[in-house]
Amino acid sequence: MIKRLFDLVLAIPAALILLLPVASVAMAVRLTSPGPALYWSDRVGRHNRLFKMPKFRSMRIDTPALATHLLGNPDQYLTPIGSFLRKSSLDELPQLWSIIKGDMSFVGPRPALFNQHDLIALRTGLGVHELVPGLTGWAQVNGRDELPIPQKVALDAEYLNRRTLLFDLRILWMTFVKVLRRDGVAH
Repeated sequence: MIKRLFDLVLAIPAALILLLPVASVAMAVRLTSPGPALYWSDRVGRHNRLFKMPKFRSMRIDTPALATHLLGNPDQYLTPIGSFLRKSSLDELPQLWSIIKGDMSFVGPRPALFNQHDLIALRTGLGVHELVPGLTGWAQVNGRDELPIPQKVALDAEYLNRRTLLFDLRILWMTFVKVLRRDGVAH
């Protein structure tokens, strides 16, 4: 209950403050590539329930619905500003909507794509599926795209066992620093 309140107290003002930058990014996406500004992907949430998660579209509209690391050459699918959106994490801003709605939290395991069966199975086996997925998480600040799935899941399980408001604040701070440095972004 405290975590949900924390998410709302942080997400609602952040959404209002970021309204102009969000509108600017949406317009930039629309002007630089055909298709909608937002991409709504099917993601696995708490208790392995599917939900629609918005992101600014950084990939072309003909990109297969796969995790980026499973694409043969992900760079070929990037929009003209896609790499910048991903490296700056601006593509994640629409997820404030998912936090306000309750599908996500600021901190938790990153929501798996609906077809990442190996990741979903490993998380379920360790009880990680009981957590609300997050905009950032312990695995993200410890390697992000560079980590193999078993290592990500081990870090997600560690978060499950260590989670406190203070630990969440530490992860948020570490995320802020990593985003500024653009650490751990492969594409």
